[in-house]
Parts: sequence; structure tokens; C-alpha cells
Amino acid sequence: IGLMISLNNVDYAYTKGTSVFTKLNLNLEKGKVYGLLGKNGVGKSTLLKLIAGGIFPRSGTVHLGEFIPSNRKPQMYQEIFYLPEHFVENSLSIASYVKVNAGFYPKFHKERMYDLLNLLEVNINSKIQNLSYGQTKKFYIAFGLACQTKYIFLDEPTNGLDIPSKSQFRKILASNVTEDQIVIISTHQVKDLTNLIEAIIIIDDGEILLSKELYELENKLQFQHSYDADLGGSSIYKERTAGGYMHVSANVDNEPSEIDLEILFNTVLHKKEDLLNILND
Repeated sequence: IGLMISLNNVDYAYTKGTSVFTKLNLNLEKGKVYGLLGKNGVGKSTLLKLIAGGIFPRSGTVHLGEFIPSNRKPQMYQEIFYLPEHFVENSLSIASYVKVNAGFYPKFHKERMYDLLNLLEVNINSKIQNLSYGQTKKFYIAFGLACQTKYIFLDEPTNGLDIPSKSQFRKILASNVTEDQIVIISTHQVKDLTNLIEAIIIIDDGEILLSKELYELENKLQFQHSYDADLGGSSIYKERTAGGYMHVSANVDNEPSEIDLEILFNTVLHKKEDLLNILND
């Protein structure tokens, strides 16, 4: 079955008066890297926790393949690697951490982890608590990819990484994900996912504004740099850039243009209706 994650009519609230999600629907397929984009505090982490069984919906259903996350079966967790944005302090050495935790994951591949740590320039003899925030993040990313789980959920994975490390992260992730896996990367740093994701989910105020594969967007939308501020009135959104404007308009020429994720994100936030009219045309 292609479908690996589905949420149907999901309601969730932190407390009685504050609803986060209402009647939320989302279907995700395996073999893809999804970018879950949104400003800080709009519910991205909450959505990941609902999918992974960290919290339960008030109503509606969540399915993770054959599992219902709220049942919290150990077999399900053997197939999930979840990297939170913030970690609990850990006094173990890398070797001890692997000894304690790797056995839980049936497909854990120790050599792969050491290869990845090497690529990410993390000293394998370190104690985790002596690593910087960015280095700790790189360790957990390497460990998580070596677990070879079906589900990989990464919450703000590029926070704390310098520019070379971000580039290395993109390369490593792109070359370590298989057709049997599904990856969701939640971030507000939209640019960091360029050339990595195949589909995009944009949320704002607990609502999914857009959930599409990039090829669909490339076929329907035109991203065009121009010195002309109004582009003959054909664009639905424009943004000032170095030396002109970036315009978003309907792709009337059927010539795919490269998507600028940051501009797309801003178009969805500011001109959602106009954008959806083009996509649904």
C-alpha cells in the first residue's frame, strides 16, 4: 500500500478552550521526503507528536501503516525514529548510548552510523553532554538514519547547524532514504529544505493550507524574476529581491520553473485563495 500515514477528521486541543486542530485531514505516501513548513508556534511539532503517538487526538483517527499510534505498540516504535527539537541532557558516551539503545531497532546498522558520524565530523569517542548543540543534533541524525526505521520524523533538524553542516545533512538524508521509508521534516527555516523534499505541507494556525507534491506545483506555477514590478498584472504574488522582483503566477506556457520554497511559503500565507484557484484549475 502506498499510503503510510493518514489523519481523518482529527481534533486536538491543549486545554478545553484552545483548539489546535479541527477536522484535520492528511494523507502521506511512502518513499517520499515531506517538508512540514510553518512559522514558529503554528502546530508543526504537535502534528508530528500526534502522528508518532506522543499525544492523542480528542477525536478522529490517526493511522501509521497498520498501527494506530494511540495504542503505543512497541513494534510501532521499532519503526519510528523521532528527533525532537530539544533533547534531554545525556551523560552517556556515544558508544554507551548505542549499546543501550540500538538493540531496540531490529535493522540498526552500526557501520552506517559510524560512516555518517565521520561524514558529519562528529568525534565518535565523545560523551554526548560534551558535544555542542549542533554536534549533538548531528549524532542523533546519524543514529536515527542507521536505525533504518520506516518512519523518520525530524523536528527542526537544521537548527544549530552551520552552513556546511546543513549542506551535508541534505546530501546524507537524500542518499539514505529508501522507497520503504517516509520522512517528515518540520521546519520554519524553509530554505534549508531546498533540493531535499519531494512534497510540501504548509500549516498556519492549526490548518493545513497546502499539501502537494513539488512536481504538481512546478507544472501549475511559474516563478519568475523580473525588474518589472507588476509583470503586466499576471502575478498573484510578488516579493522584492536583489535587483528586482520574484513573481508567482499561473504557468500558462507549460514550462516548469524551479520552485523557490521561501517565495512559495509566503505566497501561501498571503494569497492562499488565488494560489488554490490556480492549483485546482
